[in-house]
Amino acid sequence: MRFLHDRLPESDLTFDDVFMVPARSDVASRLDVDLTTNDGTGTTIPIVVANMTAVAGRRMAETVARRGGIAVIPQDIPLEVIAEVVEWVKRRHLVYDTPITLAPTDTVGEAFNLIAKRAHNAVIVVEGDRPVGVITESDCAGVDRYTSVDQVMSTDLLTFSDDTDAEAAFNTLHERRRRVAPVVDREGDLVGVLTRTGALRSTLYRPATDDLGRMRIAAAVGVNGDVAAKATFLAEAGVDVLVLDTAHGHQEKMIEAIRRIKALDLPIPLCAGNIVSAQGVRDLCDAGADIIKVGVGPGAMCTTRMMTGVGRPQFSAVHECAQAARALGRHVWADGGIRHPRDVALALAAGASNVMIGSWFAGTHESPGDLQRDSDGRVYKESFGMASARAVVGRGTTNESPIDAARRALFEEGISTGRMYLDPDRPGVEDLIDTITAGVRSSFTYAGARTIEEFHDRAVIGIQTASGFAEGRPLHQGW
Repeated sequence: MRFLHDRLPESDLTFDDVFMVPARSDVASRLDVDLTTNDGTGTTIPIVVANMTAVAGRRMAETVARRGGIAVIPQDIPLEVIAEVVEWVKRRHLVYDTPITLAPTDTVGEAFNLIAKRAHNAVIVVEGDRPVGVITESDCAGVDRYTSVDQVMSTDLLTFSDDTDAEAAFNTLHERRRRVAPVVDREGDLVGVLTRTGALRSTLYRPATDDLGRMRIAAAVGVNGDVAAKATFLAEAGVDVLVLDTAHGHQEKMIEAIRRIKALDLPIPLCAGNIVSAQGVRDLCDAGADIIKVGVGPGAMCTTRMMTGVGRPQFSAVHECAQAARALGRHVWADGGIRHPRDVALALAAGASNVMIGSWFAGTHESPGDLQRDSDGRVYKESFGMASARAVVGRGTTNESPIDAARRALFEEGISTGRMYLDPDRPGVEDLIDTITAGVRSSFTYAGARTIEEFHDRAVIGIQTASGFAEGRPLHQGW
């Protein structure tokens, strides 16, 4: 990456402060772009779901890995639960979505509560393990909630065998004017569900898989306690990437924790952070980190900069840290401040190998929270920062005294509750991934790059004023 006219910035920059200049390109199509990362994580798109309790759960991990990214399960989750989540995700199918099911005698009220758990808005009705009907949100509209689902379900089923090609399935769904269909094995038992959009996506994305062909998943641990024992447990549970995470990563406790984990010689990459300086990169890499997580204060739920004055504009932080990491043969993840597809592209241009997304993904069907409605009927989910009082209290140990827990809660640097509204046009995380990858692929074609490495080498970045950024924003209602 270089700056336009070789003009080096006089001050640190964030994503809104910069733009990319188009270059002569022989990349004719977005589909000629390969977004596979080279940092050892096995991702085929440069997207990592941040280790936030309100964002990264089993459903999110499954869905994102199926499209090529990876989710980081938060450190607040008990290790035994993380092991269960890892095992569950590893058993998911690479093409078919995991269905939600009800029996014919279950009620419409139960169906209505479950439908919101999936972006495809469908529940498969089964007798034993065999599908006998499908019920959707529209089937439930205006129906008494105590009505049994067999009274309103559609029984005109189209089913696919579990060896059906995704392109053939898409064509069949298109011809039959169906949006969703159950997938069954040779005995006719339900093994998954396939939507028309899901079949299409399977022809565009490659899942992030391990050496055994199972979907990848990451997990985070903190720097306190027996970090070596925790790391060993998670590696044995099947975690593919270990993330050593604390708000201030450039500290002695972090460096010691990295050394302890690296001494175990675990066969998985170790990501550590967060930091924002070249020296921080060098110190953590010298201790043994493979990937450095960059970002202090740019997150939507983070109040660190307002509380402490500490942090750094994210574009400059990623750029400087990526240069330092590259000199050592290591990599960085850009963590925080991602609000538009352009931000992902700019983070990659600055040198990141992967880009972490948190709050943006909180407002999707796949995040762990329950759907809620505001007074205007708009649908949202609650999100909160991982340094907020809510998260800090939840991170306490069973043997911690009440007064110690109360003391920790006083020192918060995050929002304890925020509303992340679901986009009616893009309510699922896959919808957002489509939008992000479409923008990033297009950005690569403007730069004449086919890979992330080429994009970083060829991107030309300019500095703009606030009005320059405003000029690039669409005007939906005229001016």
